[in-house]
Amino acid sequence: MTGMTSSARPLLNRRLAEFGTTIFAEMSALALRTGSLNLGQGFPDTDGPEEIREAAVRALRDGRGNQYPPGPGVPELRTAIAAHQQRRYGLSYDPDTEVLVTAGATEAIAAALLALLEPGDEVIALEPYYDSYAACIAMAGATRVPVTLRPREGRFRLDLDELRDAVTDRTRLLLINTPHNPTGTVLTREELSAIAALAVERDLLVITDEVYEHLVFDDAEHIPLATFPGMRERTVTISSAGKTFSFTGWKVGWVTGAPALVTAVRSAKQFLTYVSAGPFQYAVAEALALPESYYTELRADLRAKRDLLATGLTEAGFDVLRPAGTYFITADIRPLGETDGEAFCLALPERAGVVAIPTSVFYDHEEAGAPYVRFAFCKRVEVLAGATERLRKAFEH
Repeated sequence: MTGMTSSARPLLNRRLAEFGTTIFAEMSALALRTGSLNLGQGFPDTDGPEEIREAAVRALRDGRGNQYPPGPGVPELRTAIAAHQQRRYGLSYDPDTEVLVTAGATEAIAAALLALLEPGDEVIALEPYYDSYAACIAMAGATRVPVTLRPREGRFRLDLDELRDAVTDRTRLLLINTPHNPTGTVLTREELSAIAALAVERDLLVITDEVYEHLVFDDAEHIPLATFPGMRERTVTISSAGKTFSFTGWKVGWVTGAPALVTAVRSAKQFLTYVSAGPFQYAVAEALALPESYYTELRADLRAKRDLLATGLTEAGFDVLRPAGTYFITADIRPLGETDGEAFCLALPERAGVVAIPTSVFYDHEEAGAPYVRFAFCKRVEVLAGATERLRKAFEH
């Protein structure tokens, strides 16, 4: 019969069968269809610094990066990444053997997991987690073991005993994300020290996703796990330019780590994109050399937007868990008489003209995330003000 395959076997690899279209694509399409304000997907609605955009234009015109750049990344960017790690954290990396440029942090995560895992290995990840983690662990044939962050005293917290109990003889690595998406939690020095001690004691590899490293507020401090004793040689540190410089479409990420780890990740990465974002790599090298005032102003701007959205959500009746970092606020819908975040978010565009993301999609234990929804505050002030006004009107009693 025309259009039929010769086998009854499903077309999609069974490892990916549980993963449909991402929630971000689904909710962004809903926002377009309903004309709603989209506080779902985490990307800014304004570009980053003009001088960095011009640096990309200059690279294009000068013919830098228009052909395949070097596999590990252009030397200027690798040098800038190493300088950034040294300047900010006292971490010394060799640009030639310990730095790898990737197609965003998402490819870095995929390449690291594909490189370091074998079928049957277990990976411990902090739940809720960025949706690509689960898919990449599945593609590697490994098993994800979630350790759930739970709200306590106004923030999501890690239970260190639960983390220790999750480690088995099959555990290969810990996948740590701080500042944490979607909860906005920033792991403390004490929490990170305990994670480091556990990794050393049980001889575990660690992948750390630090893409929000510069987006921390109030008294929170981002401390790379690689700075702790015994961790540099077992940690793959991942970050990117997208969140820090508000050019998410450029997809420039990177990996830093000991030579053996970076070589392993590069072995997988070369068969994914091979290379990407040639001219943008030169621009990001310049961005990483921006003065400290850039980061100070970025944090101040985002903190003000966080506070604007948090106040508006509170006034609309949500219970707000104020984040210490990232682009995102988690809100509890139970004070509104609701318990199902997914149903709530699907109805919200018609009800209030606003799009949010149900946090349950980031959980294996969906019931733990059921009453929570995530709003992004990396938008223009007028968009945030408009969204909070719509929410207040929709839920006023």
